[in-house]
Amino acid sequence: MVTRRDWLRLTAAAGAALSIDPYVLRALQSREVVSRAIPKTGERIPVIGLGSSATFSQVARSEDVSAIREVLSALVENGGRVFDTAPGYGASEEVAGQIAAQLGLTDEIFWATKVNVAGRGGGSVDPAAARAQIERSFERFAVDTMDLIQVHNMGDPPTQLGVLKELKAEGRVRYIGITTTSESEYPNIAQVMRDEPLDFIGIDYAVDNRSAADMVLPLAQDLGIGVLVYAPFGRSRMWSRIGDRPVPEWAADFGADTWARFMLKFAAAHPAVTCVTPATSRAEHMIDNLGGGVGRMPNEDELARMVEVVEALPDAPARRG
Repeated sequence: MVTRRDWLRLTAAAGAALSIDPYVLRALQSREVVSRAIPKTGERIPVIGLGSSATFSQVARSEDVSAIREVLSALVENGGRVFDTAPGYGASEEVAGQIAAQLGLTDEIFWATKVNVAGRGGGSVDPAAARAQIERSFERFAVDTMDLIQVHNMGDPPTQLGVLKELKAEGRVRYIGITTTSESEYPNIAQVMRDEPLDFIGIDYAVDNRSAADMVLPLAQDLGIGVLVYAPFGRSRMWSRIGDRPVPEWAADFGADTWARFMLKFAAAHPAVTCVTPATSRAEHMIDNLGGGVGRMPNEDELARMVEVVEALPDAPARRG
């Protein structure tokens, strides 16, 4: 088990490796991460959280999950709370729940998971199957009340949101919502936002993927719906496009002196966004990501410059077949 003292040593070493500004490390360790209010209640949560798809999910399926132990410790010890996951992310739910219990962090995490038993073909859902999947999530996290459950990928909203509304009325779920990371589904999620009493949506948004800002994000503001941002590191293989280029010097004015913080601050700067949830399986990257929630966010002029920088990057090399 990683103790608080052990983790402070780990964060200091990781910060040195990443050349993180000492101000950022002090801010993280004193819990000065920017927080945002959940519109429906005013409850505040940190603007940067942790997602569990991609590399996190891959590590969760492996025999050695020590990296996940360090990532969850890094999240909580440095001022984060929100952990976003889903039954569809392989072993992420189960492993995260076990490790949080081992570290005594279960009650310190804002547990956000999803439900979808519709399958890839979509179609109508058996409510009993949805409830069974949700009960497994409760068991994996060992909690009596879930902070947030969302319908994953627009799966049969009438049925699955109906189940979630019942659970919320029973006091077993605090917040409910729905997600999509497909632009073709934006009109459909917008309709659900208008028709249903949602607390949250989950949506893809990044400096190279800004379509959600045209309709979905403004609608969330208008309706008082919280927003979790997914895929904040982009859709166009941003890391390959960036290569070894330095972060523009002017971005340091708002604390974006690494590319991760550059991209996270862009996403978090939108006034509709409640929390950005990048996935990672490395503790040093978790600390760097949390730095995206320290200090001020870029203003409109700076956001426009950030878009110009990204649009000037070369296309990523084509993948070999």
